[in-house]
Amino acid sequence: MNTLKSTAHAVGAVILAAGRSARMGRPKLLLPWGGTSVLGHQIQVWQQLGDSQVAVVCALGDAAIGAELDRLSFPKDARIFNPEPERGMFSSIRCAAKWSGWRANLARLAIVLGDQPQVRPEALRALVEFSAGLADQVCQPRAFGRLRHPVILPKAVFARLCDSTATSLKQFLQSGLVEVVACDTADPGLAFDLDTPSDYQRALELCFPAT
Repeated sequence: MNTLKSTAHAVGAVILAAGRSARMGRPKLLLPWGGTSVLGHQIQVWQQLGDSQVAVVCALGDAAIGAELDRLSFPKDARIFNPEPERGMFSSIRCAAKWSGWRANLARLAIVLGDQPQVRPEALRALVEFSAGLADQVCQPRAFGRLRHPVILPKAVFARLCDSTATSLKQFLQSGLVEVVACDTADPGLAFDLDTPSDYQRALELCFPAT
């Protein structure tokens, strides 16, 4: 895995890990990835991205994810629990927005899908550095004609999620209350998530080609 060396950009990373993995048939964030798991890789990447604070949102009572976080020595005080994960991804995002553990010096927070380990670290670094110049604007990567994840929000915009009446992050971003600026990239890893076994195989082939 490439090491991200930028230290100029403090950002909070919300790694979403409360999904059910229904289409995968097994917990997708626990699937092997390099020398660790998908979740472990995501944590490592964002911990190495400058001066980052990383928190993981997981379903309350998910023993398997909890055990993996223990194995990874991920701090217990950096775990955010969603008591109603069945309400979908936006419920996890709102839990993160309401969390009181974010460092006061953070200017921006990134909402990270846990099931995209195939996104290149260089693309994430470029996104974070691009967002640093957008004081009041949301930054989102654009690849293959569509806006993708992760989404980076200024801290003040992130705080608005607590009281938002939107039913999804997409609706919140399209409400007209915030301005979204796209960061163009051609990273093929942004084109899909790990929803099915074939997605996982595709991601492995993309990142670990046979030699």
